[in-house]
Amino acid sequence: MPLDARLDEITDRIRERSQPTRDAYLTRMHAQAQQGPRRGHLECGNQAHAYAAMGDMKDDLVAERVPNIGIVTAYNDMLSAHQPFKDYPDRIKAAARTVGATAQVAGGVPAMCDGVTQGQQGMELSLFSRDVIALATGVALSHNTFDSALYLGICDKIVPGLVIAAATFGYLPGIFVPAGPMTTGLGNEEKARTRREFAEGKIDRAALMAAEMASYHGPGTCTFYGTANSNQMLMEFMGLHLPGASFVNPGTPLRDALTDAAALRATEITGLGNDFTPVCDVLDEKAYVNGLVGLMATGGSTNLVLHLIAMARASGVVLTCADFDAVSDMTPLMARVYPNGLADVNHFHAAGGLPYMIGRLLDAGLLHEDVTTVAGKGLSAYASEPKLDGGRIAWAPGPTESQNDKILKPPHDAFDHHGGLKQVRGNLGLGVMKISAVKEEFHVIEAPARVFHTQQAVKDAFQAGELNGDHVVVVRYQGPKANGMPELHGLTPVLSILLQKGHRVALVTDGRMSGASGKVPAAIHVAPEALDGGLIARVRDGDLIRVDAAAGKLEVLTDGVADRPLEHPDLASNETGLGRELFKLFRATAGPSDQGAGVVI
Repeated sequence: MPLDARLDEITDRIRERSQPTRDAYLTRMHAQAQQGPRRGHLECGNQAHAYAAMGDMKDDLVAERVPNIGIVTAYNDMLSAHQPFKDYPDRIKAAARTVGATAQVAGGVPAMCDGVTQGQQGMELSLFSRDVIALATGVALSHNTFDSALYLGICDKIVPGLVIAAATFGYLPGIFVPAGPMTTGLGNEEKARTRREFAEGKIDRAALMAAEMASYHGPGTCTFYGTANSNQMLMEFMGLHLPGASFVNPGTPLRDALTDAAALRATEITGLGNDFTPVCDVLDEKAYVNGLVGLMATGGSTNLVLHLIAMARASGVVLTCADFDAVSDMTPLMARVYPNGLADVNHFHAAGGLPYMIGRLLDAGLLHEDVTTVAGKGLSAYASEPKLDGGRIAWAPGPTESQNDKILKPPHDAFDHHGGLKQVRGNLGLGVMKISAVKEEFHVIEAPARVFHTQQAVKDAFQAGELNGDHVVVVRYQGPKANGMPELHGLTPVLSILLQKGHRVALVTDGRMSGASGKVPAAIHVAPEALDGGLIARVRDGDLIRVDAAAGKLEVLTDGVADRPLEHPDLASNETGLGRELFKLFRATAGPSDQGAGVVI
């Protein structure tokens, strides 16, 4: 089917808006690409330092006859998703040697777990870790000895930070290498029920701990469809993974073979061969639009609204919240994966997963097929799935029918006609809402404000019985400049309980919610943030607020709010403890959320 005209129009608007920055970006990238193998410009002393520990690879590195792959790894063994990366460098080096190529670990990047820091002070470093990862990758690749790069990362801020850096070094080819999700443990709905019961005081901490440990139980990515797994989906829709790589479990022969295949492909797409594929040519306007379609069709994480904007800017592409809204409006919701359903990503993968979705969206004219990908073909290559053939990867056509229509449906019979992400704007500012898991009766909430400056203050009010009734809970001074824009995932059980009791409640915040949130109507990422003088800083208890996902409105209806003085709470406690002192400059220079809340971009 020909490309849907609406998608073509959205892409054209982005291309026209981005032309000055995109042209300047490509001019820089192509000029650097023409310089040839990077290590060829190093002095002998420089090279000797770079190769001193490389043993029998030294001669090949000096001769510059074969590609040298730089490995950037987010390995640590505290993150279940990144623990499998421990042995990847040795595996990659061995695979590269089978074709005479070389590989070196260029450097490591930090990788923090939002699941560990939820509700803790460390969460205030989480968003900024994306920029630290980009900076650390820049340091790793600045040694200038690599012909291509492999990026090993999965979770929330790691992939966006790596993409920002890969785009900045866009004259280098690069492939993103995942490790896959952990096997299925305790069901996500059971886990959520246990959390609600603990919040209500019905069970003790031992029961809560048992449920959590049964849910997060082994190596691999968490199995709910939050930010980490949304990242993996994006890497396929945008052509930076090998096809079908995202959701194969760690420690399996297929996972190992996919890692080998990524290493071999990284040797084939360098400037030394005939299939040169620099990242700058992959990450164009069409790739980002395909990523937006994937985000909406799968009901992905709201965190990607921030990250995709920042990633795109590093590529010279200018995305806006209106682009997300427009793509959401025309993209059918094809998947039901927790928190938008009961299934986890393993069930999703078994039902047909990304190969099925990409194939059907291409058939419906809802994706750009004519894009550059690391697989060397258009996006139709990603409608294939990897199979083992004598220990090596062969790609076969993916499923054309859903294997479970409670999890996956075709575009013409989707779970919803839109992707469930809405832009809301009004006198309170600009925000976004994820409504794919919100009951339609809660798409519009008009109620008095209850204003808080911390997540804990909301919990305390709930425990004291002060939130019974209809309310719009306003949690402000949670933006990037105020305290690093932490996720406020701890509010989900509290507000869910209020909804279950029959109260009409919504959340309005300049902070973030977890990628796993969704059942509570929440206008998030509100810009301008309170610390930047947004009207949210002038709202008081009792002001009437309307959160209207249907009409895309976010308004305070009480007269005279704009004439009030700003409220300035004491934010000194945001500035010290757990390394927050080190991020003072980040808070001071962070951009607004509707521009990606970035520091380096």
